[in-house]
Amino acid sequence: MFANLQAVLTSFAILSIGVAVGGAWICAIAAPNVFFDKLDAGRANTQVRALILSGSTPISGLLLAGGCCAILGGALGAGILSLLAAVGFFMNRWTLAPAKKGDRPPGARTSRKGQRVVAVSLSLLFMAVGLVAGVLAIFGI
Repeated sequence: MFANLQAVLTSFAILSIGVAVGGAWICAIAAPNVFFDKLDAGRANTQVRALILSGSTPISGLLLAGGCCAILGGALGAGILSLLAAVGFFMNRWTLAPAKKGDRPPGARTSRKGQRVVAVSLSLLFMAVGLVAGVLAIFGI
């Protein structure tokens, strides 16, 4: 009975990690290419930041669920990597958070482009970690 339960949990882990990696690919690669083709640079930058900010929480939740299912299913390596990727995607919330009034000196400028570059880089990095976690879950490692 527990062998069947482990197989089902591992399958759920593979499914949720796969959906999360697909969503990350859309947020970090597909949508920015379309935005920068169809919009001017300022609007495209704003749209990419908004997309990554709103997409990072569900992707993080899917990776968290996949990591828990993988650990309970016996794929410990996949679970650990998936939980690491979930924390990484949640860091996008802090990367793209607006600065408070007293945090910077008067007259200082904030680089929104720099925020976007860091957020996309984090998304690509942790998408690769999630992809490795999915492959490890397929093999039950």
